[in-house]
Amino acid sequence: MPGQTRPVSDERDGLLAFLEQRRYLLKLTGYGLTPEQLRATPSASELSVGGLIKHCAYTEAGWIDTALQRPPSHPRAHEWDQHFDLAEGETLEDILAFYDEVAAETTRAVATLDLDQPVPIDKSVPWNPQEYDNWSVRWVLLHLIEEVAHHAGHADIIRQTVDGATAYSLMSAAEGWPANDFVKPWEPAVQPTA
Repeated sequence: MPGQTRPVSDERDGLLAFLEQRRYLLKLTGYGLTPEQLRATPSASELSVGGLIKHCAYTEAGWIDTALQRPPSHPRAHEWDQHFDLAEGETLEDILAFYDEVAAETTRAVATLDLDQPVPIDKSVPWNPQEYDNWSVRWVLLHLIEEVAHHAGHADIIRQTVDGATAYSLMSAAEGWPANDFVKPWEPAVQPTA
């Protein structure tokens, strides 16, 4: 997938395309990491690349449940503060497969929903506006784009701290771009032999 969002045909397609692109860039931050690096928390926060990817997947699932006005489809989707940690044995492949499942559900749901459909605002949390009763499906999709972009920035910083990799070097490695004057594909550090 290129570094820029593909051309879009209409608003719905645009919202989904920009969300897809943000997801892709977030998922790239895990490319080539060892299990230890995926869990590493090298910054002042307790965030890891794996935890951020997992959090965004659960957050998206929770918002789509809310837009569809259904009970949680995943047990932890509405426990936003409980899904930053990876379970023992949980791998990048596990997290990415879950995120892909969530993304497919989002695409299916958005195909059936009116973008202006009201989505009830949870007034039990102080960060949501108390003076309004509803978001719209359109707002939910824009918020998901915002949420993933926000956390992709966190993941970029953590990844660069872990091994120096940046978004374009990871993208060029994952997609097989040739090295050029602008970007050199990321390569794993050479491990010393015993």
